[in-house]
Amino acid sequence: MNSVLVTGAAVLTLVALLALVHVPLGTWIHHTFTDEQDWRVERLVYRLVGVDPRTEQRWTGYAVSVVAFAVVSVVALFLLLTVQGWLPWALDRSMNWHTALNTAVSFVTNTNWQSYAGEAGTGYTVQAAGLAVQNFVSAATGLAVAIALIRGIARHSTDRLGNFWVDLVRGTVRILLPMAVVGAIVLLAGGVIQNLNDPTTITTVTGAQQVVQGGPVASQEVIKELGTNGGGFFNANSAHPFENPNAWTNLFEIFLILVIPFSLPYAYGRMVGNRRQGVVATATMAGLLVMSMGLAAWAEYSASGSALGSMEGKEQRFGIAWSAVFAGATTGTSTGAVNSMHDSYSALGGAVPLSNMMLGEVSPGGVGTGLYNLLVYVVLAVFIAGLMVGRTPELLGKTVGRREITYVALSVVVTPALVLIFTGLAIVLPVATAGLLNSGPHGLTEMLYAFTSASNNNGSAFAGLTADQPFLNLTLAFCMFFGRLVPIVLVLALAGAFAAQRRRPVTAGTMPTDTPLFTVLLAGTVVVIAGLTFFPALALGPIAEALS
Repeated sequence: MNSVLVTGAAVLTLVALLALVHVPLGTWIHHTFTDEQDWRVERLVYRLVGVDPRTEQRWTGYAVSVVAFAVVSVVALFLLLTVQGWLPWALDRSMNWHTALNTAVSFVTNTNWQSYAGEAGTGYTVQAAGLAVQNFVSAATGLAVAIALIRGIARHSTDRLGNFWVDLVRGTVRILLPMAVVGAIVLLAGGVIQNLNDPTTITTVTGAQQVVQGGPVASQEVIKELGTNGGGFFNANSAHPFENPNAWTNLFEIFLILVIPFSLPYAYGRMVGNRRQGVVATATMAGLLVMSMGLAAWAEYSASGSALGSMEGKEQRFGIAWSAVFAGATTGTSTGAVNSMHDSYSALGGAVPLSNMMLGEVSPGGVGTGLYNLLVYVVLAVFIAGLMVGRTPELLGKTVGRREITYVALSVVVTPALVLIFTGLAIVLPVATAGLLNSGPHGLTEMLYAFTSASNNNGSAFAGLTADQPFLNLTLAFCMFFGRLVPIVLVLALAGAFAAQRRRPVTAGTMPTDTPLFTVLLAGTVVVIAGLTFFPALALGPIAEALS
């Protein structure tokens, strides 16, 4: 009973904080992407890069811009990582080429998978000029794509979705940067470090020598969480006391992870002229997230057979409830940060964060990515409902026809295909299985978790796989790159198809998509699609381990 109360209090505290900012932040996001005036700093950026902010793009041009920006960013970050030994504050850090390529793809795709130990792999210059920059622009890219899809749904009889470069700049300048500055100050007040100190060797009370690492941690930590990026300045990630010192910084970091994804649905409702559509999206996201947090906490409290539960792999200052809430938040989004080791969870407890990612990370998903992935499921749910009742499937006056459902089906299939194909390949190749800490069902779960995390652009690790070797670095990079960009292109194609349609009038025969019944249908569609796709793999991994 006490465990239920503790977990319930944790979730309710988080819900109250998110509810407090839901409308103000959602309103600001709506204003940011509908404002006809440019800020002075934005106009300066447009002049520097040669962009006309008044020119809008077709979906093809928008998609080419996104992909080109990603490719150029990967190349630039890869070069920065490979030459970091000659840069200031390098701290004698270096990476081999395949780790550098994996890292470059990882941060550009908002995944932040780290095959290297955070404090041992990069110096301060790369952290600030490379990784932190990508944390901002990769999150802004996801936000821009979500806004483009909303415009496609809201507009009619047009082939224009906006301008990617304008959306990218506005998302960064007006939303991410101001919030990151305020958040970094709060983290500094909470004890997160921010300096350029060299590593210091100290003598402990037992007489042993220990190296204490400094670094610009607060500035990296805040955008890591706010942009649902993940990764960690330190190898221990958000379990490290310099990144996450105490219980209230832990609560604040969870809040940062969820605040934009849970405010975006309100902006969506405003932009399409039906706020109840935003309520449906919010309710679906919240329901799936709360359920996952509760299941993870229940599994860990039940694992040891005692009232205290299982504290293996968890920090005493957080306990089971806040560890489970953090795990749910980071794998329900595309953040991937961890404040406890998921590999140490019970079989069923570890299955929860894995299953969160398998849902497509729509609960609530990453900055932008969660909303546009959920809207893909909205279209799919509308199509399924139309088949069930014999009506033409429509969403806000737009027909879901063969072209639209083709884009949706391909988008839903891409990520599971990457996960299952590459997990199956890796689990039979000695070059990959050599990095597994465990064999049997738990070993399969470790490998399945890695490719699920990479393909869904999450970035968290099960902590039982040594992935810093050529085969895994390259295959995981492949999954991260195509798991990010292929769905984006398909989502933009869907947006273009909707925008080109004329709006159909609402009639008595139009199925409403803003009701509690449709909310249940939408959540059920997400769960059933994921279950049909991944249940056999889960049965061979965490479920088999639990039954044994």
